[in-house]
Amino acid sequence: MYKIFLDKPYRTLRTIIISVIFFLTTYLNAQSWEFIKERDGIKIFTRKEAGSPLKSFKGVMEVYSTMEMIGTIVGNVKNFDWWDDDIRELQVISHEENVRTQYYLIYDVPWPLQDRDLCADAKVTIDSVTGKKTIFATPLFDIIPEEPDIIRIKNYWQRWTIEPLPNGMKRLTLEGFVDPGGIVPAWLYNMVITDTPLNLMREVKKRVELPRD
Repeated sequence: MYKIFLDKPYRTLRTIIISVIFFLTTYLNAQSWEFIKERDGIKIFTRKEAGSPLKSFKGVMEVYSTMEMIGTIVGNVKNFDWWDDDIRELQVISHEENVRTQYYLIYDVPWPLQDRDLCADAKVTIDSVTGKKTIFATPLFDIIPEEPDIIRIKNYWQRWTIEPLPNGMKRLTLEGFVDPGGIVPAWLYNMVITDTPLNLMREVKKRVELPRD
């Protein structure tokens, strides 16, 4: 009787441990980045986004520039003309330099798909020791009313990281995920998602890279 009494909690504990290990293994595998390609000095990665058939993306590059020059481009929504040709409207809701920016934009999507809009909250953090700067954007809710003929993007995040390196070099990392909503096949989204970091980082590089002596 005593042995049987001990066996039950032991089996229960063992089941819990196995379940936790399985969950952590699955989670960590979903979080690992897979290298896809390198173009113009920009390395592109994707990974499975937990709980979604869609993938997130990452781009990494190094440029010879200053933090000030990069800061005038990256994370500055007032200077957005290079972001995407399909952005037809952008409103800055609030802005505090190097602290936080809230903005709303509308994407002009080709027919027969519906236009998309996004209301975002971008928070800035700067490491006082290393100088590393991070701009992390997430959806902002209950600020701009939804339009019936526009699909609101609600599942989204994006992170720019700018790190000072020796000899005037800077490492830029762009990570992100966006669920466009509506009828967009996952296979099509996953096929073109690597274009996002590649195109954005090419444009940044053109605008901030300085000639070397």
